[in-house]
Amino acid sequence: MEKVKASSAWVASNSSHVFVDASGLEKVVEELHDNVPSVTWDFEGIHYFDNGPLTVQYLFVLDTLNFCFWPDEELHYDHLAAGLKAALENDSSVFDADRLKSYSGPQLRKLLNWSRPLPLEDERVRLLHEVGTELEKSFGGKAANLVTAAGNSAVCLVELVTRHFPGFRDHSVYKGHQVFLYKRAQIFVADLWGAFKGQGYGAFHDIGSVTIFADYIVPAVLRQLGVLTYSPSLATIVDGKKELPSGTEEEVEIRACTIYAVEKLRELIGTKAGKEVCARKPL
Repeated sequence: MEKVKASSAWVASNSSHVFVDASGLEKVVEELHDNVPSVTWDFEGIHYFDNGPLTVQYLFVLDTLNFCFWPDEELHYDHLAAGLKAALENDSSVFDADRLKSYSGPQLRKLLNWSRPLPLEDERVRLLHEVGTELEKSFGGKAANLVTAAGNSAVCLVELVTRHFPGFRDHSVYKGHQVFLYKRAQIFVADLWGAFKGQGYGAFHDIGSVTIFADYIVPAVLRQLGVLTYSPSLATIVDGKKELPSGTEEEVEIRACTIYAVEKLRELIGTKAGKEVCARKPL
């Protein structure tokens, strides 16, 4: 994921609204005292897992839909993960490629047991259609075949996902430069690794290349820790809970600087501990 790291570093060095505080980084590293916390995958018990191909299919559908729960304050990731789990336990064919190609908004809501329209519902349905169509065309309808084609390489799997599924091509143009973020493609890799505990479909020899996922939670935490600081104008927007459109300078800076900051944390912790640290610590 070198182009993710390199392009994020370029944004951080040219940012106008988001800044990585070196003293904040040092403070976090000191407070950790070489004790990087580990979280077990599915500690909440909300994900489907059967240790086989159906889990891979579930995770790919889950990560296809895993974005933008705002502004519905009652809708969270847990609803998505648990709703898809319940749907699969009720009908093992619910995520077959031919069915993914045909779901409507109301049908998706029914799967999730959600009573009102989802945020960006039409886009979610479009992405399900895209995934079903391409899985059927290139991978025999099975996400497990997509994973197998990557040959146990996290980097290769991200490249395959972003090549075959345009909805996973998470990149932007920032001040004339291409910036690669690949949030959901990398989440898919990390979910596989976590679910299968680094074995079978989750075995990746280069899992350490995965970066932090540039979502909306991590930058909020880094800002609270003093690692990220915002310009007054951006702080007003964020603190006022106003929408920050995708692809704007401010939005790209928040996400890219988050990746850059966590990479710097990894370097500092690794130097202090004398060993490599993954953005997602081994379980």
